[in-house]
Amino acid sequence: QVQPVESGGGLVQAGGSLTLSCASSGRTFNNYGLGWFRQAPGKVREFVAGISWIGRSTNYADSVKGRFTISKDNAKNTLYLQMNSRKAEDTAVYYCAAGRGGGIAAVATNQSQYDYWGPGTQVTVSS
Repeated sequence: QVQPVESGGGLVQAGGSLTLSCASSGRTFNNYGLGWFRQAPGKVREFVAGISWIGRSTNYADSVKGRFTISKDNAKNTLYLQMNSRKAEDTAVYYCAAGRGGGIAAVATNQSQYDYWGPGTQVTVSS
């Protein structure tokens, strides 16, 4: 079973950069589409970025396009989210997810398309 575990969260100043990582403590990520979601205080969890099963397609929420980059390293069985130009509204708990709802080539953007979720990591952006 895939068991995602996020790391790399913390406090960062507005405008700064931070990279989140997500590794699977169970089975390999390599046969799943992967995504990052986030939940800010008082708000519903939302899609941030996703990468397809075969890794050739990516998709981003409009709010992070041009600032965040999702990537994966199959050899290390790890998913990354590089976050640049951080804003206060990026403050949230970030979750890594794995699933096959997008098929092989498409990027899944709906939470229901993901089967396995990490516990989340807190990211706080100070202004």
